[in-house]
Amino acid sequence: MAVWDGLAERLYLEEKQCAEEGRDVTGVREKIAACGQDQDKLNALWQELERLPAVANYPYVEPDGQDWAELAALADGLSQADAGFRGSESELFDRLHGAWLGRCAGCALGKPFETSPFVGGRDGLAGWEVIRQYLVGADAWPLDGYVPGASRSPDKVAPYCSASFRENIRFMETDDDVRYLVLGLLLGEEKGNEFTPDDVAWLWQTRLPARMCYTAELQAYLNSLNCELADPAARWRYCATYRNPYREWIGAQIRVDHYAYANAGSPRLAARVAWQDARFSHVKNGVYGAMFTAALIAEAFNGSSPEECVRVGLSVVPRRSRLHEAVDYAVQLAKSAPSVEALWAGLWEQFGHYHTVHTVNNAACCAASVVYGNGDFTKTLSTAVCCGWDTDCNGATVGSFLGALLGAKALPAHWVGPLHDTLYAGLPDFHPASISACARRSLAVYRKLHA
Repeated sequence: MAVWDGLAERLYLEEKQCAEEGRDVTGVREKIAACGQDQDKLNALWQELERLPAVANYPYVEPDGQDWAELAALADGLSQADAGFRGSESELFDRLHGAWLGRCAGCALGKPFETSPFVGGRDGLAGWEVIRQYLVGADAWPLDGYVPGASRSPDKVAPYCSASFRENIRFMETDDDVRYLVLGLLLGEEKGNEFTPDDVAWLWQTRLPARMCYTAELQAYLNSLNCELADPAARWRYCATYRNPYREWIGAQIRVDHYAYANAGSPRLAARVAWQDARFSHVKNGVYGAMFTAALIAEAFNGSSPEECVRVGLSVVPRRSRLHEAVDYAVQLAKSAPSVEALWAGLWEQFGHYHTVHTVNNAACCAASVVYGNGDFTKTLSTAVCCGWDTDCNGATVGSFLGALLGAKALPAHWVGPLHDTLYAGLPDFHPASISACARRSLAVYRKLHA
């Protein structure tokens, strides 16, 4: 997505977002079209959308996610106790190192496909079908390594990701999935588990250029610069919601891995810390997805089965939300699908109406891939990436999960070797950086928080 969408384009996204939230959008698209590019009319219409009534019989109960007590009352697992990490310090470092490596490897695998038509499909084909055609044309099907940069398929992978092509990869190239992991490390070093959305805003404003932000993150960034509200709760809600049609998209879900690393073995605590970050820019399922991912990865450090990790992650999600329903569906589909193609087809049939970078469909993809892959690094990564939608984000999430579950020593050499222990985050002091050194810093954060 471009750095910025025009007002009319964002209004169409807002109309879709309102419909998904259960509000009556009858006639809204026609009103947007009638406005043309008249900014005054578009602004007035946006104010009208903010007052849209709810439809009758909306089946979901989804608080905006700004109030922790409200969430805790609706999610079965948030009141349960954490066992904490039960292994030795050397084992913890191996798992932290694995999580960093796995996130980098999964992100690099998905980067070349992070473009049309692989993410959203074309000509009646789903994204996974376009990806399969490309890989067959590259003599790389089924996918068991990084993506080749050339294929006999008419569709071409993203040329700006050439440093992640199979024939070129020598490091983890810069990407937002890596930048937010680094920012999570820095926030852990500076604030530990106790921070507010204001701290997230300050971290971004001082460390992350706005031009490196997209969708919900960019809108929240701009809102934080313009907001003059003195009341913290009102200020944080404003940052997450004002003119933000991306508020349930995947951005918060890809920011929270380090909160799981810093709270390894404590999924409920990791979910709480992820919530503190996510509510700066997201609401509802955008927040729930961040909590789910943090809990999923934190539980992986305990060595639980992949399906049990998903179950623990799901326990922190409000039980009558779209995300809870979607992840539960994805798990059952992964357990019954006769083939990976059947799994992808089922996911697209059920969730293909969501935007390609929405939280719900991509979280379902990650959950299904974790269960279907059942601890196999290559199988899980390829299942997540080759589904389509947000390919690099989903690869990064399941790679992070598997690295935490298996540890660095157990990761296949053909995935981690080409990274040469190096990442480029595009941030000061982390361009380049040693992946293993980052993992050691994560261990230091864990020690500080859990001594």
